[in-house]
Amino acid sequence: MRSLSQQSNPTGVWMVLAGATLWGTTGTAQAFAPSGTSPAAVGAVRLAIGGLALLAFALARRSFTSGKPWPRLATGLAAGCMAGYQLCFFAAVSQTGVALGTIVAIGSAPVLAGALGRLAFGEMLDRKWFLATSLAILGCTTLLATGGKIQLDIRGILLALAAGACYATYAVASKQLLQDHTPDAVIAVVFCLAAALLSPVLLTADLKWLAQVRGLVVALHLGLIATAAAYILFTRGLKYIPVANAVTLSLAEPLTAALLGILLLGERLTIPAWLGAGLLLAGLALLSL
Repeated sequence: MRSLSQQSNPTGVWMVLAGATLWGTTGTAQAFAPSGTSPAAVGAVRLAIGGLALLAFALARRSFTSGKPWPRLATGLAAGCMAGYQLCFFAAVSQTGVALGTIVAIGSAPVLAGALGRLAFGEMLDRKWFLATSLAILGCTTLLATGGKIQLDIRGILLALAAGACYATYAVASKQLLQDHTPDAVIAVVFCLAAALLSPVLLTADLKWLAQVRGLVVALHLGLIATAAAYILFTRGLKYIPVANAVTLSLAEPLTAALLGILLLGERLTIPAWLGAGLLLAGLALLSL
């Protein structure tokens, strides 16, 4: 077995980084959403729009041509974990605050993905991965923990851990599906199934905010840019690099969110936060080279 760093493909690395950058626009987009939007409704609407867009994209590219069966376990895990991530992450953030919820969810995902990738595919975790991941997680923690109040809500922390586990499991299950199917077909199937799982939320949630122009623009951005385009890039990149590397590289998301907060929302970072951003960037650069 070769080490993770030896298996990485530069094209895959940059695709994952580009996808993570688009994910980083999610928080800024939500800041412009009308008041009164529930976390579950935001996640369900995001998946519904993104799933339909991904299905249309896959059909236009005639991606369903492999003729091979879809493994039930891997397909169900990927779809269920994507749906579960939406519910757990947005609920965790609403209870613990953006900083702690993001730290726990995103910070735990690379570690879990490394363990799952080792078990599922025999991916070896070399010293470079450990160093890069440690730098990125430390940087992420420093960056976000200095940005506001920390609410030690046990239920919220558990939800954030569940979100991290869902994301890591989604990445591993998708990696297995990519062995027999195209990236476009995989994300179309996974996201449409995930959207179907969350469809009851759409039937019971208050969606009046979508009738407002600002709400509709936010929903379209979350669905088309922060979901469809982002996961097209991430899944294509995942085909060429190990799961653990991909999930660590996705820590570019909070770095992007922090920079957008400064540029568009007038937020200010403390000196420790700038140090955290530097550590995070160093970890990503180390893993990208």
